[in-house]
Amino acid sequence: MEEKYLDMVMVPLGLLLLAIYHLWLLFTIARDPKRTVIGLDAQARQRWVRAMMIDTMQNGVLAVQTLRNNIMASTVLATTAITLTSVISVFVRITTTTTSASLLLYGNKSPAAYTIKYFTISLCFILAFLCNVQSIRYDAHVSFLVTTGEAGGVPADYVACSLNRGSFFWSLGLRAFYLSFTLFLWIFGPIPMLASSVAMCCLLFFLDTTTEFTRGFHVSSALKEDVTEEV
Repeated sequence: MEEKYLDMVMVPLGLLLLAIYHLWLLFTIARDPKRTVIGLDAQARQRWVRAMMIDTMQNGVLAVQTLRNNIMASTVLATTAITLTSVISVFVRITTTTTSASLLLYGNKSPAAYTIKYFTISLCFILAFLCNVQSIRYDAHVSFLVTTGEAGGVPADYVACSLNRGSFFWSLGLRAFYLSFTLFLWIFGPIPMLASSVAMCCLLFFLDTTTEFTRGFHVSSALKEDVTEEV
């Protein structure tokens, strides 16, 4: 296979691995949410909202401070994303393909390939910016709703749904940052990009699954049942 055709094979293969992993993650969240960190945290947030809305006079300040921390985290990521997009747009206007750099690159060295690489990285950062902005929007909306309490006529399930949507958008923005790292390695060739895609799938599987914790939870539940039966 010629060197210039490696990008046409390895880059789609790396993106396909990431897409298959995230499809499996979505399927697992829908079928067995307790096996994933996203599903388990979503259930925990629902319980947290109900606990906060029982007594808003006592828990209102705690709820607002917690949501403020989420808004600050999303703001930092959104600012970082839009700043990196601006920096990349400057690099696109400047010719970066030098002779010394092309000797270290094994793959397509055409100027059009460099433009596509920087453009895809910019798209990832723009997506991360938009997702984090939506996360800020939902968290700011929840900060008003959670302080009304159940006596205010707002169902706790609706507030929990809004909070989970904000958290899901934050997770999508973080995934866009992960993908941008893989696409950044594409600048150095398709082989580092494919290797980073495989490593990213393994790392995300370790970060997204809770098999070890759920197994311990089931074991502790079984021990409690045995103790109650003996008593």
